[in-house]
Amino acid sequence: MALGRLGVILLLLFSLGTAGPASPKRAQAPGPSLDLLPAELRERGAEILGEKDDDRRSKLAGSLAEDRPSQAKAFLIALLERDPSRKVRLTILEDLGPYSDPLVRRALERHAASDPDVEVAVISVERLRAASAADQRRLVDKRLALARKQGDAKAVQALEAEEERWISVVNGTMLPGFLRKPPEVFSVKQGDAIRVLAFGDFGDGSDAQKATALAMREAARERPFDFGITLGDNFYKRGVTSPTEPRWKSWWADLYGPLGIRFYAVLGNHDWKHPDSPAAEILHTDPNDGWSMPSPYYTFRAGPAQFFALDTNDVSQAQLAWLDHELGKSTARWKIAFGHHPIYSAGHHGDTQRLIAELLPLLRNRADIYLCGHDHDLQELKEDSGLHFFVAGGGGAETRPLHRDARTIFGQPDHGFAILEADENTLTVQLVGADSTVLHTSTLQKP
Repeated sequence: MALGRLGVILLLLFSLGTAGPASPKRAQAPGPSLDLLPAELRERGAEILGEKDDDRRSKLAGSLAEDRPSQAKAFLIALLERDPSRKVRLTILEDLGPYSDPLVRRALERHAASDPDVEVAVISVERLRAASAADQRRLVDKRLALARKQGDAKAVQALEAEEERWISVVNGTMLPGFLRKPPEVFSVKQGDAIRVLAFGDFGDGSDAQKATALAMREAARERPFDFGITLGDNFYKRGVTSPTEPRWKSWWADLYGPLGIRFYAVLGNHDWKHPDSPAAEILHTDPNDGWSMPSPYYTFRAGPAQFFALDTNDVSQAQLAWLDHELGKSTARWKIAFGHHPIYSAGHHGDTQRLIAELLPLLRNRADIYLCGHDHDLQELKEDSGLHFFVAGGGGAETRPLHRDARTIFGQPDHGFAILEADENTLTVQLVGADSTVLHTSTLQKP
C-alpha cells in the first residue's frame, strides 16, 4: 500500500535519528549569549530575550531573521535550542537562512527528529525535503540549458514541462501538470471601456480586511465594476486545504460576493505554503462568489485591454516562453500584467531581483502596467521602458513601513485597493484607502 503524506513524514523523522534539541527542561534555560551577535544587533537581541509575550517575541525573532540572516544566524540557532515557545521556534525555523548552510541544515535535522512539538518537526522535515528537491531541480535546469545550447527544440519543450513539475516538488505542492496548463486567451468583457477592481494580501479574516472590503462595496455603489483581479496572498497563513473549506465563505464569499462580479485571481507566496492550496484555488467553483483561477498563469481580453495573470512565486521557463508568445501576438490597445511579487518596490520587501532579471526584459516596451501586491501598502513607482509599476497590497494584512527611494512616485502604508479604468486612449489607476479616500491617481494616455 502506498504511504500517505503522514507516513512519509514519520519515516523521515525516524530516519533522521534521535539527536535533537534538549529536553523541555533545557528549553526553559536562559537565552543565548548576546556575544553571538555583532555589536549593532545586540540591542535587538536583548529585546528578544527580555520579551515575555510569545507572539511579540516571535515577531521580533522573525524580523531579525529576515533583516540580518547571516549576522544573526548563530544567535537565532542558539535561541531555537532554548526557547520554550513553539511559535517562536516555528518562526525561526521558517525564516532561518538558506538550505545550503550546514548549521541551518543540522538545526533542521535536530528539530525534525526530536522537537517536542509535532508541527515544528514537520516544518523542519518540509524544509529539508525542499532542500533536497532544489538540488535535483538544478540538474533539470542544467539539462535544459544544454538542450537550448544544442538547439534541440523538442527537448527544450519537454524539459520546460519537467522544470515546472520540479517547481511543485520543491514547494511540496500537489499540483498536477494538467492544472498548470493555461487556457487559450478568452474574453471577459466586450465594449470600449472597462472599470476594474484590484487588490492583494487580504485573506486573513481581520477587521482591516472587512473594512477594506466594505470600502470596495461603497465604490461599486457609486459606479459598478466590470470585474476584479486579485494580486495573491488570497488566504493566510498557509493557503487553503480544499476547494470547499469554510474560509471560502467567511473570508471570500461573504466579503466580495456582494460585489456581484467575477474575479480573476493569481497565487501569492502564502497560497503556495499548503501543499493542496494551489490546486484548491484553481478547482474552487461557486456561482455565487465570482472566484476564477483557470491555472497559475493565463491571459484574457477585456474591452481595449489584455490582462496577463502571472505566477511570480517561481517563474518557470515554460511560463516565460508562454508570456513572450502571448505578448507577441496581442493586438490589445493596453497590456496589463499582474502578479504577486513586485519587480520594483519601496516597501518592506523591496525590489525582486529575480523578476528584474527574468520577467522585466519580457515586459519592457511591450506591456503598459505591472500591478502587484506582496508589500502591504499602496505605491506607484517610476516607469521603466514604457512599463509602469503599481503596488496594491493593502487588502487586509498588517501594513508595514515604506522606504522612499529614487523610483517612488507615491507610497503609503495604508490598507486599500486599486481601481483601473481604460478606454481606447486613456488608462487611469486610482489607489483608494480603506476609508474610501482616493489617495493617488495616475493617468496614461495614447494618441
